[in-house]
Amino acid sequence: MPSTSRAHLQLHFCVLLWGFTAILGKLITLTALQLVWWRMLIVTLALLLVPKVWRELRAMSRRHLLAYAGIGVLVALHWLTFYSAVKLANASVAATCIALAPVFLSLIEPWVVGRRFEPRELLLGAAVVPGVALVVGGVPADMRLGIAVGVLSALFCAAFGALNKRMADRSSPLTITCLELGAGTLFLTVVTTFWHGEGSFVVPGLHDTVLLLVLALVCTLLPFALAMAVLRQLSAYTVQLATNLEPVYAIVLAVLLLGEQRQLDAWFYAGVAIILGAVFAHPFLSRRPAAKPPASVLGTAESKAFE
Repeated sequence: MPSTSRAHLQLHFCVLLWGFTAILGKLITLTALQLVWWRMLIVTLALLLVPKVWRELRAMSRRHLLAYAGIGVLVALHWLTFYSAVKLANASVAATCIALAPVFLSLIEPWVVGRRFEPRELLLGAAVVPGVALVVGGVPADMRLGIAVGVLSALFCAAFGALNKRMADRSSPLTITCLELGAGTLFLTVVTTFWHGEGSFVVPGLHDTVLLLVLALVCTLLPFALAMAVLRQLSAYTVQLATNLEPVYAIVLAVLLLGEQRQLDAWFYAGVAIILGAVFAHPFLSRRPAAKPPASVLGTAESKAFE
């Protein structure tokens, strides 16, 4: 098989694995805070087994350590709000909300990285509004808090994606990922310490442990490694289009595995179509000569990782 064909297959396999993260979030019985804490801890511990990571962490300046730690807090908040949206609504709703991240990024990235603002990209925001209105109208009233939390998660996703792009060349992707997820773990540890009740620390049972290991190792580290190989073969534009399919995969998986179509009506899916149409239009409206996206972003989120 030609290397580019293999890269395309690997890319879509990565996106499929990322699509499973919302499903696993629904199946794991832990609270969103507990789930994210364990996920970040497992990935951090796995990366700390890599000698190169230790060497680069020791060599990194204090300024960069603090900068990546701050981004790690945003990553933790993104995952926390994403899985809260899954718990408060369902996997389909959470995945749809994350599709808004490129729209937020079109507004945040020019300010963060210092590039020129593109008025065309602002049109995407207007295009998404009717879709969001239909999504809200197409879910039961008790899921609407989940939509609000999911939109907040998309905002956090865009914020850390833009900051990672600015800091991408300061160290290797594995080291950056380890530092950010480690900082996120410490942040959530502090939150857990002072949050009594359902947010308190628990040791997961066998069922949740198995699913957490799948989430952390199979749906986080494995696609990260594959995506690193993909970036050597494919353009950022091609990768962007494929990763835009993640909400589609997540919704299809939610229908097949969780039967979520019984909770949602036709208006929801009409809204999803409008939102995804705007997301897919983004790379066409803002297409430039493709440069490889910062690989550091790949390691910290399955959602919209290539903006």
